[in-house]
Amino acid sequence: MLKPEKHDPLNRSVGHVLDIIGEGWSILIIREAFLGTRRFEEFQGRLGIARNILTARLKKLCANEILDRVPVKEGAKRHEYILTTKGKEMMPLLVALTHWGDKWVYGENNKPVIFLDREQGEPIPQVQVYSAQGEVLRPRDVMIKAGPGATREARERIEELNKNE
Repeated sequence: MLKPEKHDPLNRSVGHVLDIIGEGWSILIIREAFLGTRRFEEFQGRLGIARNILTARLKKLCANEILDRVPVKEGAKRHEYILTTKGKEMMPLLVALTHWGDKWVYGENNKPVIFLDREQGEPIPQVQVYSAQGEVLRPRDVMIKAGPGATREARERIEELNKNE
């Protein structure tokens, strides 16, 4: 199997995220955590996932600080899984994935799930990317530049991309 880290000159910014959440069960576990699921048995029952797979995914999500494993109460043997700050920051990703799936898999008028603003009761608008001036950006409006953590290969690839503009 091809190892993406050996073939991605852009330092795997997306690849590293996919290593953590890219396999299907992980994002569903994260979605369930956003919906308030906390206990192993609840995740298993709601998702219909095998115990061994759930155990492995929960360990990986905890190791990557997306979820935190905490005792149900002090001194208890049972644990709950709660979203960390890092995990909570995945909310826009979860909403964007849902909006994309609803549009391209189910169709605009056939959404199985609608996220609402709890306070207003209104549907959350589609996630967009905005300029510093507040304008919606399209793919052709976006370019990349090397950040402080870019490798030599990343810098060369970015320079190549920007040269072809």
